[in-house]
Amino acid sequence: MTSIRDLLGEAVGVGRRYRLRLEERDGVLVAAHPNDSSPMDIAVVEGLDRLAERPPTELVTVEVVGRVVDGRIAGRVVESDRRADDSSC
Repeated sequence: MTSIRDLLGEAVGVGRRYRLRLEERDGVLVAAHPNDSSPMDIAVVEGLDRLAERPPTELVTVEVVGRVVDGRIAGRVVESDRRADDSSC
């Protein structure tokens, strides 16, 4: 039997990675969820040390994790095109 939790997990894409544009809202980096059926945007709250700037100007690879933060599904930065230690910054 499929549970509400299973359906929600599928809709928000827990464990999936997306290339996203982030913006800062009330001190939190947020991205619109690319899945139209997702009821929540993504709050990027982990892996922020991988970012050279906040909010980043380039797309960032974010993995959706299975918890909710401030009414949004949580995400973590997996990869950024520019890193803080990049000498070209």
